[in-house]
Amino acid sequence: MSYKQDKTEPFWWGLFSAGGVVAAMLIPVLIYFVGLAEPLGSVGAEVSGYEAMSKLLSHPLVKVVFFVVAVLPLYHAAHRIRFMLHEFGVRKLILPIHYFCYGGAIVGTGLAAYILFYLL
Repeated sequence: MSYKQDKTEPFWWGLFSAGGVVAAMLIPVLIYFVGLAEPLGSVGAEVSGYEAMSKLLSHPLVKVVFFVVAVLPLYHAAHRIRFMLHEFGVRKLILPIHYFCYGGAIVGTGLAAYILFYLL
């Protein structure tokens, strides 16, 4: 598989950049609000309790935000792993690595959708 003939490459680069933005901008904010705000005294215990979080996760827009935060970094990681292995010289297995990396991200997308939209 030649990189010049791969028509899907711009799509994967787009998901890579979107995943990088999410990983750099949204995940630290979510870590702060979900894990650090209460111990630091920024919010009360009633805001981060089970009932409040359950009510928050029942809203469809919040589910979409958590879906985006969970899924886009998967594609970012898949792209990084694929090209890291290419740089390490694993060029004979380039097609199986392509399917393994992006297939894993697609499976993770399905799993995240199932958990967020059917189990919660």
